[in-house]
Amino acid sequence: MIRKQLQFAIIALCSLALPALAQDEPGCLDCHAQEDSPELHQVFNSAHGDVNGGGAAACTACHGPSEAHDRRGRRVSPDISFGPKWGSEPAAQNDSCLACHESTGGKLAWLGSEHEQENMVCADCHDSHTTRDPVMEVETAQTQCLTCHSRQRAELNMPSRHPIAEGKTACTDCHNPHGSTTHAALHQVTLNENCYSCHEEKRGPMLWEHEPVTEDCANCHTPHGSVHDNLLTARGPAQCQQCHSAAFHPSVPYGGEGLSGSMNANVAGKNCMNCHSQVHGSNHPSGARLTR
Repeated sequence: MIRKQLQFAIIALCSLALPALAQDEPGCLDCHAQEDSPELHQVFNSAHGDVNGGGAAACTACHGPSEAHDRRGRRVSPDISFGPKWGSEPAAQNDSCLACHESTGGKLAWLGSEHEQENMVCADCHDSHTTRDPVMEVETAQTQCLTCHSRQRAELNMPSRHPIAEGKTACTDCHNPHGSTTHAALHQVTLNENCYSCHEEKRGPMLWEHEPVTEDCANCHTPHGSVHDNLLTARGPAQCQQCHSAAFHPSVPYGGEGLSGSMNANVAGKNCMNCHSQVHGSNHPSGARLTR
């Protein structure tokens, strides 16, 4: 008899404690139910849905306790809102993300980066509620970048370009959108090192080197796209004659005037590189003129 009374007393105490425990839980999912906000519930199919044990605790991990919002609903913003209705200050939004992500994926240089100085927020590019963030997928990431970088969008449609549209390369292969200590947020310390990460055959050292090549690839190439072959900034021989106006050849620029009278073979489609084919450097004992 006493045992049964104890059991009833324990059950009664538990029933009294349950409402108190329920009040301690965030009320996010009471209002944002699956049937009312299916797009928000996608977060539970991603890694973000498991933060702080999942459930409503995952919401407060990013949006803050939001007690006033919990009590008054649509009339008060969450502590941290990522928009579009209530947009918190960019620093507050980014701090919420960086609390977990600052030490991952090369984000240590975010503060002071070009994107941060433009008051951009993580949510401008990322969608934390989706199972597969579009900006993290090679097929869709370029669309996100080119939404703002319109000049590069035009260059990537030129005849000579990197195969980004085909999904073989991506903007993030060269650039770190979260910041870098180098110009244009490059991954490597110099532009050349960035290019060598794919074009290793151009690295050298070479027995016979071409000084503009070792100095800066951008002396001759434009990285995003060009109307000239091989991403050149100008067609040959005009490209070469920017430096070699009198290098072992007559100091006469090849121009349109060569078309009248005696035909100038160089203007008629030929190129310095027909002979000087090893413009990036040569290891041949007889390659001083970069011809072999």
